[in-house]
Amino acid sequence: MKRRDFLKSSGSLLATTALPLHALSISQPEDSSSPTRGRLTLPIDRNWRFSPAFVAGAEAKDFDDSAWQRVTVPHSTIHAPWHGLDEKSYQFVSAYRRSFRLPASARGRRVFVDFEGVMTASTVWINGALVGEYRGGYTPFGFDLTPHIDFSGENILAVRVDSTERADIPPFGDQLDYLTFGGIYREVSLRIVDSTFIENVFARPQEVLSGNPKLEVDCHVQFQELPQQPLTLAVELCDGERILARAIQNLILPSSETQRSVQTIPLAPLEKVELWDVEHPRLYSVQVSVLRGNVIVDQDSRSIGFRHAEFTPQGFQLNGKTLKLRGLNRHQTFPFAGPAMPRRVQRRDAEILRHEFKCNIVRTSHYPQSRHFLDACDEYGLLVLEEIPGWQHIGDAAWKDLAVDNVARMIRRDWNHPSIILWGVRINESSDDHDFYTRTNNAAHSLDLTRQTGGIRAFRDSELLEDVFTMNDFGFPLQPPNHPRYLNTEFVGHTYDTKSIDNADRLIEHTLRHARVHDQIASNPQYAGGIAWCAFDYNTHVGFGSGDGICYHGVADIFREPKPAAGFYRSQCDPSEEVVIEPAFHWAPSDEAGGLDRCVICSNCDHLKLYVNGQLAVEAAPDRATYPHLRFPPFIFNIGDKLDDGNWGDLRVEGYIAGRQVAIRNYSGSDADAQFTLVSDDTALIADGADTTRAVFRVTDRFGHIRPFADDPIQLDLDGPAELIGECVFPLVGGLGAVWIRAIDKPGTARLTATHPWLGSRQIAISVAPATREIA
Repeated sequence: MKRRDFLKSSGSLLATTALPLHALSISQPEDSSSPTRGRLTLPIDRNWRFSPAFVAGAEAKDFDDSAWQRVTVPHSTIHAPWHGLDEKSYQFVSAYRRSFRLPASARGRRVFVDFEGVMTASTVWINGALVGEYRGGYTPFGFDLTPHIDFSGENILAVRVDSTERADIPPFGDQLDYLTFGGIYREVSLRIVDSTFIENVFARPQEVLSGNPKLEVDCHVQFQELPQQPLTLAVELCDGERILARAIQNLILPSSETQRSVQTIPLAPLEKVELWDVEHPRLYSVQVSVLRGNVIVDQDSRSIGFRHAEFTPQGFQLNGKTLKLRGLNRHQTFPFAGPAMPRRVQRRDAEILRHEFKCNIVRTSHYPQSRHFLDACDEYGLLVLEEIPGWQHIGDAAWKDLAVDNVARMIRRDWNHPSIILWGVRINESSDDHDFYTRTNNAAHSLDLTRQTGGIRAFRDSELLEDVFTMNDFGFPLQPPNHPRYLNTEFVGHTYDTKSIDNADRLIEHTLRHARVHDQIASNPQYAGGIAWCAFDYNTHVGFGSGDGICYHGVADIFREPKPAAGFYRSQCDPSEEVVIEPAFHWAPSDEAGGLDRCVICSNCDHLKLYVNGQLAVEAAPDRATYPHLRFPPFIFNIGDKLDDGNWGDLRVEGYIAGRQVAIRNYSGSDADAQFTLVSDDTALIADGADTTRAVFRVTDRFGHIRPFADDPIQLDLDGPAELIGECVFPLVGGLGAVWIRAIDKPGTARLTATHPWLGSRQIAISVAPATREIA
């Protein structure tokens, strides 16, 4: 039965108990003008005004910002080249202003502004009054605007954004192997609540493997003033619209010393619930309501999953079963826009990692990342190691205080995500600091006892204060585990940077280095798994990378297009999910130093047949002698000695499992660039000024496989209600390129035309639907 179909007769029931589905309901008041209608959350992402310099007086309500640029957040302070970026180009102080009017229902209530992420230090005014400052670019913050709000007229929110690399703010203070960019790069909203409201919710599944699971819901309630009438707390566990369990308690008022209370409401016994795991990521929702009688004063909800995750001396276990972790590190930045990408683009990265690269874990290196990315991890079954901002450097006492605060903000934002299995509470690869890391570890444990802690280090004799020894190990063979709970968190990476245009020798070696490490990890159950460095190439500082501001450490390029090493990860999935055949070489007679003496194909087949010009050249089996511990070892063979000058041509690879042909791949033996393609990740956007999708253009052989040395300039022309994030003339890199298409605030049809110098033009159409109007 749906919640809205319940009777409205039970506001006085106070017992802490789960009730039958037909027993209870709460309702909005029939008088729509009543101020007690639950919270209003009003996005204010559109219609900001931006200046690349903070002008004196810009915080004043009557300041004239009409000449400033109109922008939508997520917003980057610069439009950057995808490589060769001057790292100083975004390091300046800028200003944002936003005008808004509140609906009549806001009168008499509290008004907060919530920022999800601003890089890096923010000073905020409302109507010329300073309301607060926040230092940090990766964690959320907010301010109470109520004392200075004009409830009947126009309000002006002004933000000074300092995007310089200030040594007083983590992760800064020394060298840093990534770029941070600048701007209000995550979403902003107004939160309008009663004087008593829900500040946070932490739903903690208990005894999920017992057959009698329970749920304890910590309700964090904030009191701006003590209520004059009795209030109750109601908690519901829901499967869509169906209520599985419900409980109500009297709301306990805080002591005179505090204005916040935490009240735990158990739900038990529960109907049978399905467990969340990587193959079946089952989600439920928890809704918490503050009630006056049967009228909602405030209401908030969270998505949750029932699962038991634990690192043990026998490896990582999910729901009582050992799961070898196999994944990649992810930086949140994108070409041209840095981290300022909206929901759709953030979610796409999780989709690539889980469904295309077949990873079961990602590490959010080296900072908390977008909630949209984490939501997608929950939905796709991608486990997460999330860590605090930092890279090798530890600052002074005030800097450490901010880092400890980052631990709390990270956990309190994300503690309901079932995908998150480990909190990273050390600064990546920093030296030991007993007192500092005792504080970060204790902060994590005081907030969340349902998850273990780890701390990424780069030396074996590091002091272990956390629950799991998490280790960056770039040597081979790997060092053996020296603690019972042990996870490899970086390998390969900078020790063998590889570009998509490199020759076959390097591409093959890059692929095999990932395979070797995972084979060793599979050899010992005490290795909980491995998270390689890294998923995608990324922008970096001078002193790192390949001289063009890019670290080419990824198994995919900066545009999210795979290199051959991604084929190894892809090949480790079960064939029932997808049959994979991924060569780690280009089909060309002389791209290796030794010709085609060492060919590598990553596949989950058990036998391959390779035909050249229609003639069987090689039959191959997985190389189990070299990679005895991998479920699906790579195939390594010599095809060069099977060829002569008269036997070059197309390659056909046939894949077999248990004697049955399950897949065929064809590769052209011609040197000609045969096809030019243009595809987008999505064909529909929303006209909100932020919604964005990627468009990829490729030169391929006649079978659709990339021609990696095509470097032709592609002319891009965009018509309709959208803007191009990228270069309008784009020289191909590794046979391909990509831009992003962002909808503006008008509906219609956007058309992108890509023109190759001699392979012609291709066009895609993207429908742009009207967006819901922002109220404020």
